[in-house]
Amino acid sequence: MEPKLTATADMVRQFHDLFVNRRAYTLPSMRPHPESGRHYYFRSVDRTTGRPLGLTADVIRQHLEGEITIGLYAINPESQRSKWVVIDADYRTALEDLLRLEVGLNHDGVEAALEKSKRGAHLWVLFREPVLAREARLYVLDLAASLELPVKGAGAADGIEVFPRQDELKPGEFGNAMRAPLGVHRGAGRRYWFYHADYDLDAQFRYLRTVRRVTEDELKRLLNGKASAVSVAARPVLMPRRTVSEFHILDYVQPRRRVGRNFVARCPSCAQGGHDTAGDNLSISVAEPLKYKCWAGCTREMIRAALGRPAPERKSA
Repeated sequence: MEPKLTATADMVRQFHDLFVNRRAYTLPSMRPHPESGRHYYFRSVDRTTGRPLGLTADVIRQHLEGEITIGLYAINPESQRSKWVVIDADYRTALEDLLRLEVGLNHDGVEAALEKSKRGAHLWVLFREPVLAREARLYVLDLAASLELPVKGAGAADGIEVFPRQDELKPGEFGNAMRAPLGVHRGAGRRYWFYHADYDLDAQFRYLRTVRRVTEDELKRLLNGKASAVSVAARPVLMPRRTVSEFHILDYVQPRRRVGRNFVARCPSCAQGGHDTAGDNLSISVAEPLKYKCWAGCTREMIRAALGRPAPERKSA
C-alpha cells in the first residue's frame, strides 16, 4: 500500500504547466477486468448529467496524493499541439531500447525524463510551448527508425509506442490518453517514479524543473530536411518478409484508425455491396495481421473474393 503523500499548491501548478494541455482526462475502472486483470481508463463524466468533467487543480492534487489516478490527453484539438511526447515501451528489451533512444535524443541536444513503469519505462520529452503533434511524432519516429528500433504495429509485435498516437484530431475526437506521471499505478498498486531523483514528490518536481524543455524553433531545426509535410500516420505499414504468394490484408486495405490491439478498416465485401460507410466493420490484429474479422458477418472467402484474391479451396479430408 502506497503511503499518503501531500501535494502542495506549487506542485499542482508545476504539474499543470508541464503536462496538462487540455481539460479532458480519464480515470481507471474501479475494479480490474475479470479476464485481463487490467484497469481500463474511461473519460471522466458527471454521473448525473453524463457530461465530461474538466480537469481541476483539486483533481491534480488527488492524483499526486494517490487518491485517484488520471490519464492525460496529449493533443489540444483547437491547436493540434501537444506539450509533450512520450515513448512507451513494455517488452523484454524495452529499457535497453529506450536508453538507446535517450542517447540519440541527447546527441540532438534534447533532454528526456525516464520514468519507470510496470513492464518497462516511459521516456518523456517536454516542450517549452505546445508544438504541432505531427512534428513531434515525426521527429521521434524518424529518430527511432535511424536507430533501427522496433515500432509496435509497424512490422513488429513488440516495440515502442509514441504518444500522442495521432498527428491531429478531428472535431469531437480525443486521441489516446496516457497515464499521468507521479501517480499510483492502479494495477500494480504503487508509484513509478522518474529516474535520477529521490522517490518523493518534492525531489521529483525539483528534478523535472532541471529538465530542459525543447522549443518549437529547436524542433523545427531538428526536422530540417525531413519530409515533415508527410503525415506520419500515412506512412505505409511495414510488414515482415514473406513469400510472394502469401496474402496479407494490409496490402489491400488502409486502416482508418487503431483501437486497442486492432486496426479498424472498411470491409471490402461490405463495401462491394455499398455497406459499411463508416468504415469500421473490419478488425485486423496489429500484432498478427493474418488475423482479421468482419463484424457484419462477411467470411474470409467473401472478403478475399471482393479483393480479387479468392482464397484457395480447402482440401477435403
